[in-house]
Amino acid sequence: MKKKKIDLDSPIGKLKRIKDFLPAPEELVIPEETTKVTIYLKKSDIDFFKRLAKQYHTKYQKIIRKLLSEYTVRYSKLQ
Repeated sequence: MKKKKIDLDSPIGKLKRIKDFLPAPEELVIPEETTKVTIYLKKSDIDFFKRLAKQYHTKYQKIIRKLLSEYTVRYSKLQ
């Protein structure tokens, strides 16, 4: 039995191939201005963020920064 050759540049049924629209990796990394601070947090809170970070393969500090940023954005709109 002969296999049919598929033309990947032609529409397949109702679908069409589209040009890649995703940004390049360097466009995804947007540098942000940051300030280093020292803060004391409860050990249980840090342990929670570390477990979460491990689960999602990221850094716990990044999660805390994102949480603070989301909080400030949300509550800045209310004032």
